[in-house]
Amino acid sequence: MARALRLAGPLLGACAMTGITPSGTQTRAIAAIRDWFENRTREQPVFRLFGYAGTGKSTVLKFALDDLGLAPHRSGKEGGTMVPGVVTATFTGKAALVLRRKGTPARTIHSLIYRVIEATEEAIEAARQKIAEAEQQARTLSGFERVTADAAVEAMRQGLKDMRKPRFDLNPDSDAAHCRLIVLDEVSMVGTDMARDLLSFGKPILVLGDPGQLPPIKGEGAFTQQDPDIMLTEIHRQAAESAVIRLATWAREGRPIPMGRHDDHVWKLAKTAVTPEQCLRGGQVICGLNATRLHLNNALRRAAGLNGGWLPTGPAEKIVCLKNRNDLGLINGMFLTLDDIVDEGSLYFSATVADEDGNAIGPVGPEGKRERLRLYKGHFEDHHALDKDRHDRDWKEKRHLVEATYGWAITGHKAQGSQWENVIVWDDGLGRTAEDRARWLYTAITRAEKGLVILA
Repeated sequence: MARALRLAGPLLGACAMTGITPSGTQTRAIAAIRDWFENRTREQPVFRLFGYAGTGKSTVLKFALDDLGLAPHRSGKEGGTMVPGVVTATFTGKAALVLRRKGTPARTIHSLIYRVIEATEEAIEAARQKIAEAEQQARTLSGFERVTADAAVEAMRQGLKDMRKPRFDLNPDSDAAHCRLIVLDEVSMVGTDMARDLLSFGKPILVLGDPGQLPPIKGEGAFTQQDPDIMLTEIHRQAAESAVIRLATWAREGRPIPMGRHDDHVWKLAKTAVTPEQCLRGGQVICGLNATRLHLNNALRRAAGLNGGWLPTGPAEKIVCLKNRNDLGLINGMFLTLDDIVDEGSLYFSATVADEDGNAIGPVGPEGKRERLRLYKGHFEDHHALDKDRHDRDWKEKRHLVEATYGWAITGHKAQGSQWENVIVWDDGLGRTAEDRARWLYTAITRAEKGLVILA
């Protein structure tokens, strides 16, 4: 048991390219990518390379880029010479980190194509001066004219406040504007707006996807709505030796997964065989139902000694972002660290916020320090007392707040696009149909890099 939950072992990532010979299917895929890139990108700006886990999408990509003579893009922004090449991007920061660990320079799509726009101190001072002048003028008025003038001053104050907030806009000098090819991995979460912005750079885009995974949530999946140009289905030899891939394939095909040990680092156990304390040490917990997620988060927080009620206690908490906030650089699914938490009333609390890499998030204040962010309480309160009407009741006010929740356990949908060294899949039977269940379990299993424990 303890050995199963330690999940130690080598990475299950891309194998070394030395000595690998592409299969016949992979060779045809490489040729198709070359033909598209050299002859057809004008009429077809996007090429879709899809395949199941273990079918060698990364292998095909590596050989195809070598065949085309394309190396990672060098921007020349640090004094060197710009060398147009390939830029690789993913929707989540976690997915980009996984690729970097495997030796592929990668970044988030957000950081690739958007830039932060902040007002200069001169512009802020000019706005302050205009407000002062407007206030002075308003004092000379009365009646209706005074009311309208005061309203105008208040609008100017709000405008000054907004000027301090960083805005994100398309970056015309992005590497996406100068490269020869954009490669996107884990594309199921890329929505229509982001896809449009990517296409606006006029560069060919090669997207990698996996149709065995859960379908994207409403309004997303812009690159997965059409049939693939190449669909890989044959599990290659090296991947077939992986217990994670073997169990993922069984899940996708709807076959039962036996209980017990599948290799030194992959197990299927009964839920009653583990404690919350062991789950804390075992890796990222993934479940199916939101009700399960709430229950597990409460149990794991107690096991971690965080018994201070439903409000987050500080940096020790695992917090996951629930909604994109382009003005702050927040991405749905990214993990956050909260510190200096202050309860601000019935609707929100405030905190200093950092991303997964420890970078501070939020607008810079007058003294050069990051301002505190306001976080909506509702998703945290649901762990204490679930209120099905809460979010409909608060929809108008929470639009201006950061939406996040506990991330000790997350759903399979929230886990898409990310991977962890070790994963615990808490199988709560999600799936209205056999196909739904197969997609969920396959998606959850393939989030594991090193080790896996399925709890049933």
